[in-house]
Amino acid sequence: MKMNRRQFAGMMAVGLAAPASIIRPAYAQPKPGDELVVGIWGGAQEKIVKKHIEPKLVEKYGCKVSYVLGGTGERRARAYAERGRPSFDVLYLNIYESRQAVADAVTQPASPAVPNYEYLYPLARKGGYGVAFNPCTIVYDKTAASAPITSWKDMWNPEWKGRIAWPDGLGAEGISALMMTAKAWDIPMEDFDAIVEKVKELKPFAGIQSSQAQLFDMLDQNIADLSVEFASFTRMYAESRNPNCEIASPVEGQAVTMNVACITEGTKNQVLAEEWINLHLEPETMLAYAKEIYYSPTVDNVEIPAELQGKVISGGDVSSLVDFDWDYINAHRAEWQAKFDREIAG
Repeated sequence: MKMNRRQFAGMMAVGLAAPASIIRPAYAQPKPGDELVVGIWGGAQEKIVKKHIEPKLVEKYGCKVSYVLGGTGERRARAYAERGRPSFDVLYLNIYESRQAVADAVTQPASPAVPNYEYLYPLARKGGYGVAFNPCTIVYDKTAASAPITSWKDMWNPEWKGRIAWPDGLGAEGISALMMTAKAWDIPMEDFDAIVEKVKELKPFAGIQSSQAQLFDMLDQNIADLSVEFASFTRMYAESRNPNCEIASPVEGQAVTMNVACITEGTKNQVLAEEWINLHLEPETMLAYAKEIYYSPTVDNVEIPAELQGKVISGGDVSSLVDFDWDYINAHRAEWQAKFDREIAG
């Protein structure tokens, strides 16, 4: 059949408008014995995925699942070294690493090819598939406070002088502290010099904390009374060791941090990887994270049980989380780190 130019153009327009599920590449279907390699943190998160995701995937496809455990630094370095020929299929990263990895074509952006994508909050569709919100906020000893902390500006109250354990470097906690300082005091994030000067008003610090374990020891030993930390880990600490530790909900919001599941560019197990992530986004897995480690769901189809109300973020509370321009932050990370080391930590 011959087509004129208008008919051909119309056919092309239909093709270009076709949904991704129609025009996306045809991926090989999984075969029994195929191996999915997942890079994830050890501890509670490893246990949760082995219990709630792996058995279902193995039962459906007859595949194998292997794990590369540890911190994101090693996983990220390996993924970059293997770009385009990855040994990982699914890679778990934090919020700023995941967005950079997509920009660098190391991992794939989120896609509706994963059915539970439709339930993800918009914020959780950036840099891959957000699987857990874990906000950063002010945490403090309420017995040392003259009044509850309700604003990030409250850190500048004289009663906290010499009692603040400032988070080290430009990880999630450190960036959260710096960027929420900027937001609270109406300082443009591009004016990093002004942000640093504002933070320097808080000195001397009780110390620079580089881990939750270090911070919680400092609180236990009365070395410090206030810091910026993940709400989830702090809640577990407060419930198990220190009921005087309070988690603030400042009027400016809590800083969003997020664990992100990413599919590597060039994976040979695309279908298995998509199914793994789809299972992670199921309500069962989301609730396991919430119940066991107070990680908040990133999908809107999870009913939060009464015992977790107020302990995890859900529904309308998600809109109060404060996101940052991670592209800009990542582009200036080296110079900001050097200034932090000289003027805040030094």
